[in-house]
Amino acid sequence: MSSTASGKNGTWRNWGGNVTARPAREVTPASVDELAAAVRQAAEDGLRVKAVGTGHSFTSIAATDGVLIRPQLLTGIRKIDRDAMTVTVEAGTPLKRLNVALAREGLSLTNMGDIMEQTVSGATSTGTHGTGRDSASIAAQIKALELVTADGSVLTCSEKENPDVFAAARIGLGALGIVTAITFAVEPLFLLTAREEPMPFDRVLADFDELWAENEHFEFYWFPHTGNTNTKRNNRSAGPARPVGQVKAWFEDEFLSNGVFQVANWVGRAVPATVPSIARISSRALSARTYTDIPYRVYTSPRRVRFVEMEYAVPRAAVVEALRELRAMVDRSGLRVSFPVEVRTAPADDITLSTASGRDSAYIAVHMFRGTPYQRYFTQAERIFTAHEGRPHWGKVHTRDAEYFSRVYPRFGEFTALRDRLDPERRFQNDYLRRVLGA
Repeated sequence: MSSTASGKNGTWRNWGGNVTARPAREVTPASVDELAAAVRQAAEDGLRVKAVGTGHSFTSIAATDGVLIRPQLLTGIRKIDRDAMTVTVEAGTPLKRLNVALAREGLSLTNMGDIMEQTVSGATSTGTHGTGRDSASIAAQIKALELVTADGSVLTCSEKENPDVFAAARIGLGALGIVTAITFAVEPLFLLTAREEPMPFDRVLADFDELWAENEHFEFYWFPHTGNTNTKRNNRSAGPARPVGQVKAWFEDEFLSNGVFQVANWVGRAVPATVPSIARISSRALSARTYTDIPYRVYTSPRRVRFVEMEYAVPRAAVVEALRELRAMVDRSGLRVSFPVEVRTAPADDITLSTASGRDSAYIAVHMFRGTPYQRYFTQAERIFTAHEGRPHWGKVHTRDAEYFSRVYPRFGEFTALRDRLDPERRFQNDYLRRVLGA
């Protein structure tokens, strides 16, 4: 799998294959100055501008018919400050390169998402997160940001410098400017022990509060059409490191989780009636295992089976009820769902448009295999999530608009006012931002 989504003859395609765009031109700047010049040139030519990472968003958040900025030359670590325990990286750096480079330096992010194909700016701008009782999304670990604004000037922001911009730009949706560098808080490299085991869905729901409270990082996958889940508990460990053996890792993470799962989804797409049987087999394929390793090898795993995804953050107190409603809906709908539902949590944070802004949150993600109709499933799931005042992930499929967001985000007006100030001519606008932020 190429981690960068792209297409032929000037057409750009995202990773999930559900979004395409035809930009007027593409620019691959080699420096912040070149990027600023490209923004100024676009203004002269009357074109809008969007930066795109690896195309891992399922929404059209990066799509443009104007100038498409590709940041793959803006990569690498600018600076490590061991006194402040921060690292400053160029915006186009893929998370996997950052994780490997930090580990070499004996450092790590505190928390991360479950894949690391994305660029640091793409991941943070859309609110990418993992799961955590006390530690929040990747964007919540940002200490400072550098961005090129609509007039081509370079703005830096932190809690001390331009704090109003900092509050919003950590998850800026590409609406406030083009992020060129990010300073993350880091800590000395540590070990995590992962305990993965099957557990009945009813037990997970009954014990959810305890499972959440007793573990630094708890998540689980429920397989629709079954009463089965796979749970994962990650907690810090004094060691020693006991990684998954190479053969076992290949068998479980590549062969079962990607290879066999891909074939099962092909069969399910061709013959939907087989999906419940496949789900029962899939949900039992992975046996319990415990291993101890450095963070990025525990938090992240390869995802080679292509899918389309919708994910909503609901108040943490509402998650069990929302999951019961989701199960009842799947059971009565006649839908055939071959992908597991992923459930994670995050503590409240102070980022204006973070899905966890101001409230402890739980995330429910529904997926469909690429190429299978997903609208009916997602529409019915979205009805459940929005009834709980859910907030959709900015980079995943949803149908919400500015009117809805102004109700579920108390600080929504703060963000749009800042955008009016930084981008009055809407240089960074596209159809998606027009829908979610208003004209």
